[in-house]
Amino acid sequence: MGRGDLTDAEWERLRPFPPVSNRGCGRWRDRRQVIDGILHRVRTGVHWRDLPERFGPCKTFYERRAP
Repeated sequence: MGRGDLTDAEWERLRPFPPVSNRGCGRWRDRRQVIDGILHRVRTGVHWRDLPERFGPCKTFYERRAP
């Protein structure tokens, strides 16, 4: 757990809300890790592709799609 990550108590309160991955998607391997990555980006303003590796691949958070 890094500085600023969710505590166990905070995660227990949020656990029911993030969607559970379906087999076809597979992006939300660790929902807590994803939420911590999103919160890190909100706090720091870093671009999605510049998130630290501990949050997983940037495609977990951001995928550019054609209009």
